[in-house]
Amino acid sequence: MKRLYFLLFIVIVTLFNCSKDEPAETETLYFPSINSNAWETKSITDLGWNENELQPLLDFLEEKNTKSFMMLYNGRIVREDYFNGHSKTALWYWASAGKTLTTAVSGIAQQERLININNKVSDYLGTGWTSASITKENLITCKHLLSMNSGLDDSLGDDVSPANLQYVADAGTRWAYHNVYVKMQDVVSVASNQTWNSYFNTKLRDKIGMSGLWVNLGDLSVYNSNTRSMARFGLMISAKGKWENTQIVPETFLNEATNTSQNINKAYGYLWWLNGKSTYHLPQTQIEFNGELIPNAPEDMYAALGKNDQKIYIVPSEKLVIIRMGDAGDGPNFALSTFDNELWGKINALIN
Repeated sequence: MKRLYFLLFIVIVTLFNCSKDEPAETETLYFPSINSNAWETKSITDLGWNENELQPLLDFLEEKNTKSFMMLYNGRIVREDYFNGHSKTALWYWASAGKTLTTAVSGIAQQERLININNKVSDYLGTGWTSASITKENLITCKHLLSMNSGLDDSLGDDVSPANLQYVADAGTRWAYHNVYVKMQDVVSVASNQTWNSYFNTKLRDKIGMSGLWVNLGDLSVYNSNTRSMARFGLMISAKGKWENTQIVPETFLNEATNTSQNINKAYGYLWWLNGKSTYHLPQTQIEFNGELIPNAPEDMYAALGKNDQKIYIVPSEKLVIIRMGDAGDGPNFALSTFDNELWGKINALIN
């Protein structure tokens, strides 16, 4: 009898230890309804984050001219904060963070076989869309526009009329941050036989419950929306292009878009900035910098970065999407700034 009790004890202990070793049930990725403002939340306490570091983060954000800040964990809102007179419904500009909207729509158009990003731009816009020779112009593909290596002169401003798009180097041999990417909107418009706004709204915006609109500011096309709309876009991208069970942007295309797209700026995909690379380039310079783009951020983070510190950070390893809108945190900038690394120092203190 003692032997029987002993064997029973061993079985119970074994089963208990096995149950401890099994991973907890994985929480499903959450998507808010496209027809409602309701959005599930997750508390910092439930996540086991360091609550004592929350107020220093919020103080830093307010001090650095932030308008809004959102943190999503597995799709659920952990923090949603508004500062300096901003509100949940107020619109703000995405600046160059909105370039990634053009990336997403280009992927959709390719999936629909309207375009192929490996084709030359002149296949869609006709020749003469630049002032380069026909031979040099025909070297420029749609992928070059998305990768910022068209070889066109970036020193002439944001005007993308033919006279202002001048040859500097063969496409693919020089990386330069340039407004010429916006010609991809013309490519999609011509190929779809729709206005850019119509195609964008139908194929992307309305399918994930975003609001907002494109505003033409001189030579620039800038997206404006509330903060939750930016968060919806970031969530869809983090979900590998899906919204619930619907594939919005092809996953294979997004994998390309969020990995190094050319051999010059390792920290750049298709209009997405990539952390964790050994070197990077910045706008308005041909200098190669050593090290990671944002040293304090996780290596697998990729980001949409806009003028004056508009941010979408996506971190697959942490199941995080982080949004920041506002005025410049540390002086005017075109994309990356010292604010990024400082902000990630505060975020790390909270989540680790």
